[in-house]
Amino acid sequence: MNQLKAGALLNYIIIILNIFVGLLYTPYMLRMLGQSEYGLYALVSSVIAYLTVLDLGLGNAIVRYTAKYRAEGKVNEQYEMFGMFLVLYTIIGIVAVLLGSILYFNVDKLFGDTMSSIELSRARIMMLILVFNLAFTFPMSIFSSIVLAYERFTFPKILNIIQVFSSTLIMVLLLSYGYKAIAMVIVQTVFNVMNLVLQYVYCIRKLKIKVKFAKFEMGFMREVLIYSLWIFLDVIMNKIYWSTGQFILGAYVGTVAISVFAVAIQLEGMYMMFSSAISSVFLPKVTGMVAKNDDPREISALFVRTGRIQNIIMSFILFAFIIFGKSFILLWAGKEYGDAYVIALLFFIALYFPLLQNLGIIILQARNQMRFRGILLVVISIVSLAFQILFAQKWGGIGCAIAISAALLLGQGLIMNIYYNRRQSINVIGFWKEIIKMDIVPIAITVIFFVLGYNNIYNTWKELIIGCSVYAFLFIPLYYLFSLNTDEKELIKGMIKKIVPWSR
Repeated sequence: MNQLKAGALLNYIIIILNIFVGLLYTPYMLRMLGQSEYGLYALVSSVIAYLTVLDLGLGNAIVRYTAKYRAEGKVNEQYEMFGMFLVLYTIIGIVAVLLGSILYFNVDKLFGDTMSSIELSRARIMMLILVFNLAFTFPMSIFSSIVLAYERFTFPKILNIIQVFSSTLIMVLLLSYGYKAIAMVIVQTVFNVMNLVLQYVYCIRKLKIKVKFAKFEMGFMREVLIYSLWIFLDVIMNKIYWSTGQFILGAYVGTVAISVFAVAIQLEGMYMMFSSAISSVFLPKVTGMVAKNDDPREISALFVRTGRIQNIIMSFILFAFIIFGKSFILLWAGKEYGDAYVIALLFFIALYFPLLQNLGIIILQARNQMRFRGILLVVISIVSLAFQILFAQKWGGIGCAIAISAALLLGQGLIMNIYYNRRQSINVIGFWKEIIKMDIVPIAITVIFFVLGYNNIYNTWKELIIGCSVYAFLFIPLYYLFSLNTDEKELIKGMIKKIVPWSR
């Protein structure tokens, strides 16, 4: 339980650090790189991100089956499983190199119509570096999954904190000396390699993990691959949503449109991180619950409780962005990124509903029942892809955002809620009653700001900070008094007592 609390707390520290770094570093990077160079960097990163689907969901399978074997006291089976996964991931790494090479030799065909010869040359170099990064990541990533499965959240989170701070500092220095996107990719690769190596050392020396190469148990491998298939479909769905937009804009519009869309994607990524900070540490715990006693009432209660806690942060961010988001983007990124507000707002609203229910995915993974969700969301995302292509040609990045947001609301919002309620015995109706009651306060505050005209009048950072402070001054006490239940108030009091010594 201490590791769960530490993991969730460190997740929030990482998120806050990422946002703090983003607030200071991103506008500096945008200005040092320029729209075209940043658009090129975002495009290459999104193209290479497609190769991460080669993970096939196996990383999640490592966590799930390691937690299961630990609950059942099977040690030798764990070690033999690690050997099997290491072999599989090594093969996947080789395949990634081959596919990356194909992309490298076809850069001109993919983007020659919208890029200059210099941009194409830089794209090739970045692609080679990122392919190496990915090829190394695949076999080594089993050790980071093992650390997570053993519920040792503190060590990897501290590594991430150090990585965020150090890599950003180095990139600021490099950009100040005139280095561009290629240098950023090199720094990203070096720190990723160091992180993976340190997690390997932690597994071997601290957790005393052994990797045994035995004969593959075909029955077990079949079970793992079936489980991983549905995780894999989920990964494909996410790639279609969050990586194809840059690709489509690169093919039909150009690097400037990509840069605006990429800023919105960066904000969307920060938004999503807040929701996963709590749920991401629950897979081993929920797997153990399911393996020992899968009580629907207990699982449903955890689903509602976790969603309410996540909503404390998510509702604050969503409604603050509705009020202040446009002013923030204009001041932070620049006037040329104004359309990023509309794009990001579409993402925020569409994601709000499924993000509060992230634990539902964890429950499905623990129960090995990801099939319906995987098939449903991949089908909807493919339909969304067709509309992205159509809408991008008419409305650019905003068109892509409309197609993505509509798909999210339909699939992860409406249909999955019906499935959770009918097939997983989760009290979804009760869940949303709780969330609606919590959101009365932020909705009322937002309406007041709009009625009074205080939603779009911030021309300086000083004015914006004052406006956000007034929002927080209203939100925090009113939300605490009228939106939180007794347990949540006690949880917050306990956290305050630990952080502020004189409040004990």
